[in-house]
Amino acid sequence: MERTPKSMRLHIGIFGRRNVGKSSLLNALTRQHVSIVSDVAGTTTDPVEKPMELLPLGPVLFIDTAGVDDVGALGAERVAKTRKVLDRTDLGIIVADSGEWGGFEEGIAAELKKRKVPVLVVFNKSDLGRPAPELETRLRREGIRSVQTAVGRGEGVPAVRDALIAAAPDDFLAPDPIIGDLLPEGGLAVLVVPIDKEAPKGRIILPQVQTIRDLLDHGQLSLVVREHELKTALARLSRKPDIVVTDSQAFAQVASDTPAEVKLTSFSILFARFKGELTEMVCGATAIGRLRPGDRVLVAESCTHHPIEDDIGRVKIPNWLQQRVGGKLEFTTHQGHDFPPDLSEFRLVIHCGACMTNRRAVLNRVVKCREAGVSITNYGLSIAYSLGIFERALEPFPAALQAYRERKVAR
Repeated sequence: MERTPKSMRLHIGIFGRRNVGKSSLLNALTRQHVSIVSDVAGTTTDPVEKPMELLPLGPVLFIDTAGVDDVGALGAERVAKTRKVLDRTDLGIIVADSGEWGGFEEGIAAELKKRKVPVLVVFNKSDLGRPAPELETRLRREGIRSVQTAVGRGEGVPAVRDALIAAAPDDFLAPDPIIGDLLPEGGLAVLVVPIDKEAPKGRIILPQVQTIRDLLDHGQLSLVVREHELKTALARLSRKPDIVVTDSQAFAQVASDTPAEVKLTSFSILFARFKGELTEMVCGATAIGRLRPGDRVLVAESCTHHPIEDDIGRVKIPNWLQQRVGGKLEFTTHQGHDFPPDLSEFRLVIHCGACMTNRRAVLNRVVKCREAGVSITNYGLSIAYSLGIFERALEPFPAALQAYRERKVAR
């Protein structure tokens, strides 16, 4: 449980005014002293994360936030960090004093509903007051569950756990496959895994691990090779594999070494589907063909790794794009949870595979790009497009390939 990546956990954000008991609720739910609890309003300054196992849901990530009614310059900064948590929240808890419900709570509920995020309202301190019956009725009518607690006295916490389980989104309980639906039963995938500076010592990177696990879960076979071993491996197989999946950085060589009748894609493109909106990101990649020297491109990375000498997002992709464009482009890189609120200065956003963040965060970024009229794609798609092997890399995804072809004809 402790080793389950954050990106594969249900993100449960805890929101509300200062001093309503958010941190006390988190400590009670996790049965640990995770957040500092004090009678002084504004004790929680930055979001506090706590991974745990919440059966029968499995691995979850609780995120305790600062009060949304914080004041002053520092308070505004805390509120901004709290609002960033909304971007990756799969299930929202709004904590309110039982006798107090107003604009702050209505605003958070409205924002969560706008994002189609399930909401649970916890009326805390029920020993001091009760919510108005008409408020509870209205929340029920709007499909919002509510629970009354007195966390300081240990009352109502089991009911909160039960309500969380009932409110969990269906797509978390039955997530889409990464690759298993692309192969027949008992199918064979050859996975090309370069061992270079970006491969963690003694390990392979997370998308590769998760792809192998997904193949195992679907009763399918996998053969893992390095890029210079692919030809030999294919020659030694008694039959052709159903698909070859490569690290995007080795796309050119792997495309050359893979027979035309064998489907080919990359781990990053698999994750464009698993973590984002594949068709929209496919169409977004076509913006590369309209880039001109001097255009600004945003590179969004979900992790905060230390860049290496030949970094994929800072060196290789910029070089490939600039070679295709025939001139210099202006690149800006954002890491982790940072994402610019104003996208109007960019012609294109290129996102990483998002193995270190959850799908909700990626989908919210896709929506922000759509609203700003800015195209978004990801590493693998941009590399395949730049190298001229885009249609081949999309063959495993007929709907996305058809959308690309229709867009190409329309232009």
